[in-house]
Amino acid sequence: MPILLLNEQEVQELLTMELALDAVEAALRKQGLDEAHNIPRSRCQTDHVVLHAMSAAAKTLGIAGYKTYTTSRKGTCFHVGLFDGKTGELTALLQADYLGQMRTGAASGVATKFLARSDAATVGIYGAGKQARTQLLAVCRVRSIKHIAVYSRNEENRQRFCAEMAPLCQCPVEPVTRPEDAAKGKDIIITATTSREPVLFGDWLSDGTHLNVIGSNYLSKSEVDVNVVRRSKPIFIDSRDQGHLEAGDFRQARDEGVLNWGQVRELGELVAGRAPGRQHVSDITLFKSLGLALEDIATAAKVVAKAKEAKVGRWIDW
Repeated sequence: MPILLLNEQEVQELLTMELALDAVEAALRKQGLDEAHNIPRSRCQTDHVVLHAMSAAAKTLGIAGYKTYTTSRKGTCFHVGLFDGKTGELTALLQADYLGQMRTGAASGVATKFLARSDAATVGIYGAGKQARTQLLAVCRVRSIKHIAVYSRNEENRQRFCAEMAPLCQCPVEPVTRPEDAAKGKDIIITATTSREPVLFGDWLSDGTHLNVIGSNYLSKSEVDVNVVRRSKPIFIDSRDQGHLEAGDFRQARDEGVLNWGQVRELGELVAGRAPGRQHVSDITLFKSLGLALEDIATAAKVVAKAKEAKVGRWIDW
């Protein structure tokens, strides 16, 4: 069977945030209805390279697939493979760096759509990298954002990021020099850093805030302190199974008895109407994102369908 190949540039030309939001929300709904199966990330390594692998299937979407990627001092290399859900044949291979950024942003967009106050208009974000970019693009699609405050450790990166994002978000995007200024009084707060230690503290949070915590997927890393978890209710995660292995943001809170896993629901349950969301205007809601293969393959399937319509990519016989 012929296989469609799409490179990074082609994926970037085809994939919009609207498409990613639709794909991720649909995939999470399938997960919440027990119509999808997601396998958590596993890792192995040489002396120089770490290989990360994850897979998923969604029977009613008719697809199965995987994402693998390597990380090393020289950078990262991502790709997604898709299989026909009925025949099991390999149908497409995509380079997937941009795809991963977009589906991560879209997951936070879906969480914001279902959990943030309807009148949420101000955002504070920690981080000024590629992941931070798609976080803002997604949040600005699901809420009418009027102002964004950005904190990152590197002033030059912070300034450049704000200049780039202001026209894309169509609102003022301003750098702040004190980390607390990206949190105090904000309706939505996003952590999208590589920090191993907390960058966001519970004392800075205002009632009614929604949090998207996305930077860590290792038990040894946490972007938020215990008080953030203590003050948050309800708390959602994209996968409880994967959270046991990777949610470092919850580790100390669990160890200290502040958080019980019974309190944590999957975002797909909320999307499918099987879990309650925000109950009061004053609630501080939290979404912990780890990044699921299910989100990757659902987004990749949308990109492949669009590529076929536009006659983009290369076909090879296997």
